[in-house]
Amino acid sequence: MSPFIAVLLFGLFVGAGPAWAQSERVVEIPTRPGITQRFLVLAPEAPTAAPKAAVILFAGGHGGLQLSPQGGFGWGAGNFLVRTRALFASQGLLVAVIDAPSDRQVQPFLGGFRQRPEHTADVQAVIAWLKQQANVPVWLVGTSRGTQSAAFIATALPPAAGGPDGLVLTSTLMIDPRGRGVTAMPIENIRVPVLVVHHREDGCEYSKYADVPRVMEKLTTAPRKDRITAEGGISRGDPCEAMAHHGYNGIEREVVAKIAEWIVR
Repeated sequence: MSPFIAVLLFGLFVGAGPAWAQSERVVEIPTRPGITQRFLVLAPEAPTAAPKAAVILFAGGHGGLQLSPQGGFGWGAGNFLVRTRALFASQGLLVAVIDAPSDRQVQPFLGGFRQRPEHTADVQAVIAWLKQQANVPVWLVGTSRGTQSAAFIATALPPAAGGPDGLVLTSTLMIDPRGRGVTAMPIENIRVPVLVVHHREDGCEYSKYADVPRVMEKLTTAPRKDRITAEGGISRGDPCEAMAHHGYNGIEREVVAKIAEWIVR
């Protein structure tokens, strides 16, 4: 899609009314010069009620959802945050499920890009768009490798500079043999509320529950921080994938409800 068409779509969406009054749809906005960012927007369940907050959901893995203009997913439909987007909306939240930007629509998608200033600029534009649609706090919510995006952006972009108002890390990628895990980031610089959610039996070697205290200890300047330990559910397949405890399989509704409650308290 050309930047001109992206701007046109952006204008049409705004002209149709606030995002929370619309059904689920794909939005594409210009971000960096010549680059657009596509994301799926889902309104709160009660269409006439203004949202309590907005969340930007970052899938794990390579993050290339390959969203079609009609809202179909080329990849990642089963990811924890992607498959639970309607649950977040049912809690009164305006939801944006973010894809890779237009210049990262081939392999490795967000691989090697999650901790780059260009990624921060793209997400900053989405935050601004959401605030224009509904004047509410915007939170970043990441899962697995998506926590690398969410945490990095929170360290690099304070609210006063157009950054997020809060951060939720689920199944945090603690270490990354190909890069920098969350525990190695300067998360002590994050000055917004942070919630850390982790399954007690997460079997992913890069996302061990035993490392959660390391994250909590480093969040020295967060004005509010807490941890939620998930238990139960069903673990199937690769322990680092979405249908294992790593993806809260079988307990999605409970986990999302607890996250939303913490965000809006």
